[in-house]
Amino acid sequence: MPPVSHRATLTRSVRLLRAFRDEQSDPEGFYRLLAADTVAQLGRYTSLDGATVADVGSGPGFFTAALREAGARCVGVECDAGELTLHGPPPPGTVLGTALSLPLAAGSVDVCFSSNVLEHVPDPWRMGAEMIRVVRPGGVVFLAFTNWLSPWGGHETSPWHYLGGHRAARRYEREHGRPPKNRYGHSLHPVSVGAALAWARGRDDVTIQAAAPRYLPGWAAPVVRVPGVRELLTWNLLLVLRKTP
Repeated sequence: MPPVSHRATLTRSVRLLRAFRDEQSDPEGFYRLLAADTVAQLGRYTSLDGATVADVGSGPGFFTAALREAGARCVGVECDAGELTLHGPPPPGTVLGTALSLPLAAGSVDVCFSSNVLEHVPDPWRMGAEMIRVVRPGGVVFLAFTNWLSPWGGHETSPWHYLGGHRAARRYEREHGRPPKNRYGHSLHPVSVGAALAWARGRDDVTIQAAAPRYLPGWAAPVVRVPGVRELLTWNLLLVLRKTP
């Protein structure tokens, strides 16, 4: 399938941010929309037709399916069997494994992809290092995550996470009668834009191809260069790294 043109316009940003309101009520519709947009975004940095791609934290497979529709040979890696079957049978070729020790050989894929997983692992930079390890020299790492101080940083407990992750979780449980799916300190961890940029810049085996607010218009990209402000306004950081030959 030929790549879909991706333009980071204001109209696209409004459409995505409105779709977040339906994440809980219509997760399949929301994630299909997000997967299509994200795969088109990835196509700006590398060709996917015939590429071997690892989808790290693939969940029920929405991104894996979109990557395959774009022509990639994609393997999904997911640590939670419940997530794999949340919306039906997982895509063929999906494997159980942890992002902290990917069950893939070094240099075995052209692209290592992850969407909104980094904030859910206890050691984010170990996960990042694993993604770099499995990419071939000259290959691409596409890593996007929700930063903690963004308006959606607490996920379903937002915006009360600004008062503390544990406090926000307790408030959610009182209001809904059940704990949040994303439990602060267990399955949700605070990750910052600044820490991500420092980690990427400190690696000598990759170059940064892009660092931008994933959902915002292209003209908003400079906000990532402003300490403090970037933590509030980025919403979701996109890092595109190319492995040094």
